[in-house]
Amino acid sequence: MLGMIVRFVVSAVVLLLVSYIVPGLRVAGFTGALIAALVIAVVGYAVERVFGDKITRTGRGAVGFITAAVVIYISQFIVPGSISVSIIGALLASLVIGIVDVFVPTTLR
Repeated sequence: MLGMIVRFVVSAVVLLLVSYIVPGLRVAGFTGALIAALVIAVVGYAVERVFGDKITRTGRGAVGFITAAVVIYISQFIVPGSISVSIIGALLASLVIGIVDVFVPTTLR
């Protein structure tokens, strides 16, 4: 559960920061970033629960990348006006989220 909360916070912050840097990605404020980050956190957590201990630290980054790319792109259709993104913008934003997921601890040890 802590992993999902950390992923949610990290994804929201990264989406906001990346929207200023990456061409092809526009987040309409904090609400759009929170909605996309919530979906990214839930889907990533579900995938990790399904695969259990089989996901390594690097694998967690790959899961973050794949789920973020799909969710960022699809979220523009779910919540129109909150987020607008091209395919390249979604891939670049999810790459940053995937890299951050590799380095940010999501479990207490």
